[in-house]
Amino acid sequence: MSDRGYRRPRPLSPLREHLRDTFWFAPTMGFVCVFVLWLVATELDDALVTLLQREKAYDELGELIAFSQDAKTIVTTISSAMMTFIGVVFSISLVAVQMASGQLTPRVVRIFVRSRISKLTLTVFLATFLFSLLALSSYESESDPRRVVSVPLVQSLLILVMLGLSLLLFVAYVSATLRLMQVGPVVDRIARDSFRVLGRMPSGPRGEDGPGPETARVLHEGRAGVLRDVNTARLVRAARRQDVVLRLIPRMGDFVVPGTPVLAVHGGAVPPPHRLRYTVSVSVERTLHQDLAFGLRQLADIALRALSTSVNDPTTAVQCLDRIVQFLAAVAHLPLGAVHHRDRDGRVRLVQDGPEWDDLVDLAFEEIRWCVAGSPQVTRRLMAGLDDLLLLVPEDRRKSLVRHRALLVQTVERTVPVAADREFALLPDRQGIG
Repeated sequence: MSDRGYRRPRPLSPLREHLRDTFWFAPTMGFVCVFVLWLVATELDDALVTLLQREKAYDELGELIAFSQDAKTIVTTISSAMMTFIGVVFSISLVAVQMASGQLTPRVVRIFVRSRISKLTLTVFLATFLFSLLALSSYESESDPRRVVSVPLVQSLLILVMLGLSLLLFVAYVSATLRLMQVGPVVDRIARDSFRVLGRMPSGPRGEDGPGPETARVLHEGRAGVLRDVNTARLVRAARRQDVVLRLIPRMGDFVVPGTPVLAVHGGAVPPPHRLRYTVSVSVERTLHQDLAFGLRQLADIALRALSTSVNDPTTAVQCLDRIVQFLAAVAHLPLGAVHHRDRDGRVRLVQDGPEWDDLVDLAFEEIRWCVAGSPQVTRRLMAGLDDLLLLVPEDRRKSLVRHRALLVQTVERTVPVAADREFALLPDRQGIG
């Protein structure tokens, strides 16, 4: 069977995603870069002083000493105020993130953690503080051009540049944080992340034959947690060297405990343990790296919280339904289910179970449909979304949509006693009540 369009997994993809889920890596690399930059700037300053002294340009050197002494006051102010500024800015930001997680869903905190502008801002702020401390150690009390050893001119200029960059990033960071508190940008970010996951998935056909009889199983070792991602490239290499087919037993997002089987081996013996090391990663929560259904889970969570009696915000639920329908429309004609990863010779080496079309539809609509009683804005948008999808999907995928549409009608008929109100609540409207 043709594997046209298949994308081979990238070896460093899990590591890159794990680092994006951390908040320490970027500042740490920033510290390393600051030390390197400071050493280079110190060498340049020393070389400039040596050159002027060799040329006996003492007047020019005296002017540089006067400028650096004036800049020292600014550098001292920056070093003393930057840490206070960092603490105030990020304290306010954490309050904003807490408010957003309370209004939408706690899973939006992940957006803040993975935000490039947040990490870049923190990195530049800390780098400016550290560089100013290092630069202060280079200032001398000697003012005689003939005896001075170091004039931190380049360092002072770099600190001023970093200060200007910090101010620009502060404006961008505040803007990004304010957007995190708005429903529209958050659901749009979740939808875009979901489409990135969809774009990374192998696009070859899914109707493959089975991997053959199962010959062995590999048990999970280590801590319990949610299956967050799998190093598919490493598993494919291990299966190819052993000339077997591996099958991932749990799905992405499943909770696994030590001793439960995670890999089934078909056609031979289990690959050596060192080849399977670091191939399956568990964590305390799900991520969107390889989890196709997690985006729908987040959108459904936001909609459910918006429909709760404590929040009562049906417009937010309608915004989530907009993105849910958009995502389902994008996967309407795509092959779903088990994903077959191939080696460089085109042979299937790893089978990874994935959600079917019916699974995605149930995840998208089931819980929301249970909570729409008394909210005609949401029922009208849900009816319009189901009707739109019924026009888009192939014939073999309409059954689940027809089921949800019929159950929605039954829910409205059971909970709305007035016939005119029922007719109004079941009228399809893409804006809810436009």
